[in-house]
Amino acid sequence: MAIRCFIRKWETCRMTSIFLKHFTSNTTITSNPIRDNISSALSLRYVYGGFREYHDGRPRGPLWRGKKLIGKEALYVINGLKRFKDDEEKLPKFIKSHVLRLLKMDLIAVLTELERQQEVSLALMVFKVLQKQDWYKPDIFLYKDLIIALARAKRMDDVLQMWESMKKEDLFPDSQTYTEVIRGFLSSGSPADAMNIYEDMKTSPDPPEELPFRILLKGLLPHPLLRNKVKQDFEEIFPDSSIYDPPQEIFGAR
Repeated sequence: MAIRCFIRKWETCRMTSIFLKHFTSNTTITSNPIRDNISSALSLRYVYGGFREYHDGRPRGPLWRGKKLIGKEALYVINGLKRFKDDEEKLPKFIKSHVLRLLKMDLIAVLTELERQQEVSLALMVFKVLQKQDWYKPDIFLYKDLIIALARAKRMDDVLQMWESMKKEDLFPDSQTYTEVIRGFLSSGSPADAMNIYEDMKTSPDPPEELPFRILLKGLLPHPLLRNKVKQDFEEIFPDSSIYDPPQEIFGAR
């Protein structure tokens, strides 16, 4: 039985060898540019039996700055802050023992990631820690990201505090910041605060843009007197733009 199996394997190997010899001697391999390009591209995937990185058509960059750019220490701090955020005893100790020891870029990365995750209370704590560092210098972009995160979370009292702090450091927000803060006050039912931000926007050194005006005009529909004031300013600054005015019967305006 064993001899029979051996003979079958030997005959199979012999026939395979004859077939390959006949195929390679009688087949002419023609050059195909498309096939050669595909083969060369696929060959980049393998290097000495291992895989090599290649571009598969998907976006290589992350949606924000990327967790790959956050150090292990910063990731540990983010997770620790979220773990102890409701513990009034352990959170200050964790900030003192871990947050204060972070390097500049790690601390900024922690702040940015907390804002992205909408952990605005923790982001506000980290920002205050950041302000006390020796290397800190007033930066409008640090304020902008935090103020927008607070406004979207409807933390308007904190927005006002950050707004005053920003003005004390002689920083001026951009149009996006004005838009988000005005929208936040309007959605929170505070048109007076929205108008205060609007008056602040008119004194900004940057030229005004239409979007914050339109957000304010839409949000002030129930307040025709305030809306007419903004509308007059809009028509003076943007004479070529039009404004939609709903019928006066809406909202009881006369």
